[in-house]
Amino acid sequence: MPTQAVEDYLKAIYMVAASGDDAGVSAVARRLGVAAPSASAMVKRLAAQGLATHEPYGAVRLTREGERRALRVVRRHRLLETFLHQVLDVPWDEVHEEAEILEHAISERLEERIDAVLGHPDRDPHGDPIPPLAGAHNEIDDRPLRGLAAGTVVRVERVTHQAPDALRYLAGIGVTPGAEVMVGEEAPFGGPVWVSTAGTHHALGPELANEIFVSPLEVAR
Repeated sequence: MPTQAVEDYLKAIYMVAASGDDAGVSAVARRLGVAAPSASAMVKRLAAQGLATHEPYGAVRLTREGERRALRVVRRHRLLETFLHQVLDVPWDEVHEEAEILEHAISERLEERIDAVLGHPDRDPHGDPIPPLAGAHNEIDDRPLRGLAAGTVVRVERVTHQAPDALRYLAGIGVTPGAEVMVGEEAPFGGPVWVSTAGTHHALGPELANEIFVSPLEVAR
């Protein structure tokens, strides 16, 4: 199998599982934008190579070697996003697609050089944690913006939504990693969450609010 296809699937399986969803074949197919039968065939090939396990109608799980290889791809991707953003000044809403291409092309030597030039960062421009070259890695378990009490002041830690228009909107209202915002009322029945930044109020749809992860700082009096 082409290396790129293997890496894409390993990364997709890892990211679906890390998000807390059941990493079934259908979920992996949706993440990659491919048909379920294609994903099923690839998962069988990964299992034959000892990179994944899968029981019929069950979750796809990476083996230790499969996870190691998946994390290598995740590391390269997030380092590249950081390099593109910090060094080449590529907007944070454009770095994902560029890194998707480049992550399969760079050597380990160039990867190490990029890491050194950047000062060994631990998060990318979206706040996603960058796996270390060696040792354990945990996807940060920040809590989503939704469900917090009105008046809670939070620091934005991570934005997992990758749609460029959504990222441009968030940047425009100041909801980016490191920013402090106040949570307002959450409309019932799946309505928007209101947040305040720099004295202005903004509505965030439930899907977007679920992909903004924060750490609470205080409850405003």
